[in-house]
Amino acid sequence: MNNIAFKRRDGFEGEKIISIPPKIWKDVFKKDPGFFQIYVAQIGYFPRASYHYRERRKGCEDNILIYCVQGKGYFVIDDKRIEVNANQYILVAATDKYMRYWADTETPWTIYWVHFNGINIPDFNRFLNVNNSKGAVTIPFNAKAIDLWNNMYDSLEMGYSTENLCNANFCLYNFIANFLFPERHIAVARDESTDVITLTINHMRANLDKKLSVDDMANQHKLSSSYFSILFRKATGMPPIDYFINLKMQKACQLLFSDEIRIKAVANSLGYEDQYYFSRLFKKFMGMSPEQYRSSARRDVIAVT
Repeated sequence: MNNIAFKRRDGFEGEKIISIPPKIWKDVFKKDPGFFQIYVAQIGYFPRASYHYRERRKGCEDNILIYCVQGKGYFVIDDKRIEVNANQYILVAATDKYMRYWADTETPWTIYWVHFNGINIPDFNRFLNVNNSKGAVTIPFNAKAIDLWNNMYDSLEMGYSTENLCNANFCLYNFIANFLFPERHIAVARDESTDVITLTINHMRANLDKKLSVDDMANQHKLSSSYFSILFRKATGMPPIDYFINLKMQKACQLLFSDEIRIKAVANSLGYEDQYYFSRLFKKFMGMSPEQYRSSARRDVIAVT
């Protein structure tokens, strides 16, 4: 990248790129400022992008997601250098820090990319832990994300009608989710730990009227309680007992809504002999008492009908 004459921002054979004029979004926000919490600002595809180079001395006000499907490239953010290879992505949070990025000279990257922003993009990034310290992330080939990218691009290419903008932005949420939560979207071969979690959850569902301990669950798979708990939390984001209680509370909601049975009977059907303990637990997880939930659920149905 020493020869400045060969540095190119875009203009690659077969490229696709759309940059939505800021006025389009200003007009949308005038009509309804809260409807689009995040939105597509730019979208592009650069195949075999030889000599691709972009420098942003004052950073970028948008988040940038780049998905590399072939070759490799590099990112520098505030003096931190990151290499991005095939089947990796990088999600850069909006920042005022210096950044630059470019394609490798010998094996230039092929990338799908999206700039997106939002009314409260700092809150979005904070909630999802999007920051510029993570670097590139490796994932299996993400065909579903590419389909979503094409859907976004095709919609925007047809013009900036409300319908096209809505479709593109609804796809944007799913597109981002495919990278942040790949295990929920990408079909990968199940390993033994995944089977353990699936079997455990099925066992929980079949025994909502029981009291299960972590030891009980771990022993089913001949695992230590500590190792089992680590596997379960990694796969589901919560400890096994919390997950089991959540399933019980979901079932309680169904019973409270659909059946004319006493709170005590609901508690007993879920393995709680003490009705008042059940009510306290329900309020902790659902934010209201069983009686309040039943009343509000019935009231909502009456209002709708």
